[in-house]
Amino acid sequence: MSEEPTADQRPMMISDPQVMRALAHPARLEIMEHLTTTGAAVTATECAEIVGLSPSATSYHLRELARYGLVEQAPSRGDARERLWRSTVRSWGVEIGPDASAEARAAEETLIEVYLARDLERVRDWVYRSRDESKEWTEAARISGQTLLLTAAELTALNDAVRALMQPYLRRERADPPEGARPVAVHYAAVPME
Repeated sequence: MSEEPTADQRPMMISDPQVMRALAHPARLEIMEHLTTTGAAVTATECAEIVGLSPSATSYHLRELARYGLVEQAPSRGDARERLWRSTVRSWGVEIGPDASAEARAAEETLIEVYLARDLERVRDWVYRSRDESKEWTEAARISGQTLLLTAAELTALNDAVRALMQPYLRRERADPPEGARPVAVHYAAVPME
């Protein structure tokens, strides 16, 4: 049985369409992923290297994320001219109810499209890049899909079990990873079919 996450470990659930629209940009998703998965405080210049944009463009995206309370300025590392940014949350998710407005639904759909496009691009990138990877990594990587027959309660239990299996390997939580450890993107979706 997995432990319930503490309040500071639970994802911040987003229902505001403006916040969803602010996140629905590939660079902002990359920034948020880096900040939430590492717990790091970074400059716009450091962040620019991660997202592949100029420091000024990255600074704009950081200010937009700050405008919606997703990032904040962090304490300086000693150089008062250096502006550091950090995430205000450990993780986030989208939560809109059945009575959500059309605006909220449209914002959710846009954010999900950007998110899924990013994840699909990561899988494509791996496929094209895998021929240049070591045998160890090509044999370890998996792209698979199954169709299960579950009740809603069983699906909830499965999701909880998968989350518990991944917990010890979360980048932010793994203080002393073994030599050779790399960031690994895990895309997990378990959704009912028609």
